[in-house]
Amino acid sequence: MIQAPERILITGASGCVGQYTAAWLLENSDAELLLWLRDPAKLSAISADQPRVRLLIGDLRETDRFASELSTVTRVIHTATAWGDPERAHQVNVVAVKRMLALLNPAVVEQIIYFSTASILDRSLQPLQEALAYGTEYIQTKAQCLRELEQHPLAERIVAVFPTLVFGGRVDGTSPFPTSYLTEGLAEASKWLWLARWLRADASFHFIHAADIAAICGILATTPHQPNPEPGQGPVRRLVMGQPWISVNDAVATLCRWRGVSRTPGIPLWSWLIEGLIKILPIEINAWDRFSIHQRHFVHDPVTQPERFGGRSHGPDLETVLMDSGLPHRGSI
Repeated sequence: MIQAPERILITGASGCVGQYTAAWLLENSDAELLLWLRDPAKLSAISADQPRVRLLIGDLRETDRFASELSTVTRVIHTATAWGDPERAHQVNVVAVKRMLALLNPAVVEQIIYFSTASILDRSLQPLQEALAYGTEYIQTKAQCLRELEQHPLAERIVAVFPTLVFGGRVDGTSPFPTSYLTEGLAEASKWLWLARWLRADASFHFIHAADIAAICGILATTPHQPNPEPGQGPVRRLVMGQPWISVNDAVATLCRWRGVSRTPGIPLWSWLIEGLIKILPIEINAWDRFSIHQRHFVHDPVTQPERFGGRSHGPDLETVLMDSGLPHRGSI
């Protein structure tokens, strides 16, 4: 008996990660893709006329419109999200997710890849209590949804992925893929190197390229699903997606070299100095911002790259990412 190809639903399909993921699946699998998006005009890297592609055009809050399609999918890659407006964030990030899962057919669906954010996890990938206590509406709704997914009847089929800082597309907009917010910010960050080169910060972080997120999700979605093999977790598998951590100082030094800006010995940004700058400068910070300032080191162990599943990273280091982004090298912006 010939097995039918996987039928994979991708929500948020017009976004940066959504389009990289759809492109990976079209190139590396024979899966049928249902691309759920609000504006088909934003689908720049994927042809809507591709015979293996079908568009579901609508808001995630209109889940019931696609009940018949949802009942047929074998895999789900849920990248769609909302932030800014608290009510909309709750409806999209919590209510709509539960409704979407309720419309899946348990006899058919094999796996759900659910996108969250690494900000809601501590160093050892455990839920961060401060996310619910101090988080923005986006952080709080992501933390709430993860907590509810742990108790969901489909929990053992859920892989929760937690991207760190995401690069993707190009600063000049010439890539067929949408430009991520982080890549968009490279040009603006370069304009502040004259100041950043004088400062030193005791902080660190992970980053990952959207192409590497797509590879991880694509491999997961095209291989047999298994119960959570990660130690110390519940039924929902947690994967933080990122390259090995890099210090803020090393990141600034790399950007300075790339842009041809000389680096100075630097002034340490002590906690008391940061607090003083917050009071002096016209900066508004909320409780989550203040928690983040004090935390400083946004690192996790383990972190996952495509190599963990036999793949190869598109952006293994910051210099490669800068080259891929099209940020001018030692030239004017």
